[in-house]
Amino acid sequence: MTTTDRTVPVPVPFDPEMLPVLEFMAANPQPPLSWETLPATRPGLATAFPAPAEAIGDRPVDSEERVIPGPAGAPDLEITVFRPRGHSAAAPALPGLFNIHGGGMIIGHRHWEAERLIQLVVELGVVAVNVEYRLAPEHPFPAGVEDCYAGVSWMSEHAAEIGVDPERIVIMGGSAGGGFSAAVALLARDRGGPALAGQLLLCPMLDNTNSTVASFQYDGIGTWMRDANLLAWRCVLGEELALSTDASPYAAPSRATDLSGLPPAFIEAGAAEMFRDEDVDYASRIWATGGNAELHIWAGGFHGFDMYAPGSEIARAALATRNSWLRRTLQIVDER
Repeated sequence: MTTTDRTVPVPVPFDPEMLPVLEFMAANPQPPLSWETLPATRPGLATAFPAPAEAIGDRPVDSEERVIPGPAGAPDLEITVFRPRGHSAAAPALPGLFNIHGGGMIIGHRHWEAERLIQLVVELGVVAVNVEYRLAPEHPFPAGVEDCYAGVSWMSEHAAEIGVDPERIVIMGGSAGGGFSAAVALLARDRGGPALAGQLLLCPMLDNTNSTVASFQYDGIGTWMRDANLLAWRCVLGEELALSTDASPYAAPSRATDLSGLPPAFIEAGAAEMFRDEDVDYASRIWATGGNAELHIWAGGFHGFDMYAPGSEIARAALATRNSWLRRTLQIVDER
């Protein structure tokens, strides 16, 4: 569903539990992202979240920092491995999660999402790998997606070394990380790469054209807005391809003409965010091929509602629903 009308559509209202977050953001405005502000914005955001050991606290989780090979001819990759405390390669292999952080492909750090992964390790008993990838515009497409593909390929090839079952690896991420996850799933299919058990796409950034109704509804409101998204795609793809349907599907998965043969997908978004329509369309097109997709659109949720408002009712419902899908997809038996 797209719009060519210059009249901005009426937005879907936010859930009442989202409003305090938006009010706080309005009262504490940050400089808008731009070519000029981007370099100065990154350092503060990279250090805004605690390092893994501090984030873990007294929970029964171990973390390990590692450096692994990047794509051919590219720098090595930094990763963090989270595992249940005391788990070793000699123990029975566990399901694995490969996480890609958000940030529009232009900002962000893997430590942003350490808490999400720590919770999953505790709740589900999995091993999680969190990857650092190169950011645009300094490293435009295909740098970021190739980093992520190299990372999940390493995880699959070295599964025994880190105590993971190579047949039970799910790639996951939110926002840009969700877009990268979808793109890596396409690459793995087309290159005969890792046989992923699933793709967990949380409010994924999929469509570079910014032409859906939702992309206009959240122009200037919400947590991730149209101006930032336009900038992000310009950084990733350059001016010529930023809004073009000729962009590579490995950059913008909405451009893929064939969504058959993909691993099962879990796709989630808020009803009150700009990625809603492209995410619904992606699920619909997977179904059209006879593929496996589970879609959840949470009423009144803005972009990243589970991270901004984790105590809200819809965030609690969303987390329970994701965990249910992961248990089913990774064949995790809840013994409690």
